[in-house]
Amino acid sequence: MSQEILIERFFDALVAGDRAAAREIVNDTIRDRIPVERLVLDLYWPTYQQVEKLHRSDQLSALAHHLATRLLRTFVDQAALRFERTAPVNRTIFAVCGPTDPDELAAQMAVDLLEGAGFNITFAGGGIAKDEIVAHVQIAQPDALLIFASAPSDLPDIRSIIDGFSDNNACVDMQVIVGGGVFARAEGLAEEIGADLWADSPGELVQTMLEEPRRKANPAQRTVGRNKRTRAA
Repeated sequence: MSQEILIERFFDALVAGDRAAAREIVNDTIRDRIPVERLVLDLYWPTYQQVEKLHRSDQLSALAHHLATRLLRTFVDQAALRFERTAPVNRTIFAVCGPTDPDELAAQMAVDLLEGAGFNITFAGGGIAKDEIVAHVQIAQPDALLIFASAPSDLPDIRSIIDGFSDNNACVDMQVIVGGGVFARAEGLAEEIGADLWADSPGELVQTMLEEPRRKANPAQRTVGRNKRTRAA
């Protein structure tokens, strides 16, 4: 069965809240000996994207959206327990996300895959005040702050966090990494606000963080946030 047909069948089961049908699709896929990580990357993530795209364009009811995201989270939880863990990469990540349940679902897929790839992850989810995020980071001193799957309404606080670290010369070695959500839909936005790394999907995020563990943004290239406001003054 082609991936497109599989995603379509899984999507139909999720939005209908058909737990038995969705479970049968997942079990059939597992029986095909597909690694569980590929199940997340090739089935769960693209189906999540389709659900979110249709919901944002008002082509999916609130009921169908809730049924789909709640049921999909069940499968994501189950998949994480079966991941093969690689050797530790000695990188600590503090992760947060946007305030909605879909934001948390997307971020959960990302942090589960990062943990499987050997990163040491602490995941706080969404709805955390920026002051609490900054305070925790300054105490815990993680190697990276990950903000994955954020809504447009989160951008002012994200800009403020990045500006604050830059202005105060705080956590100078820590990477600020963003991805998913509004960053996946607005090309160039992550770089403009001063993020050190960014990725549209969980798979791309893992690859990028493994390949560029020390990359830092050049503040002179920022065009959104404090630098832009300073130039305009």
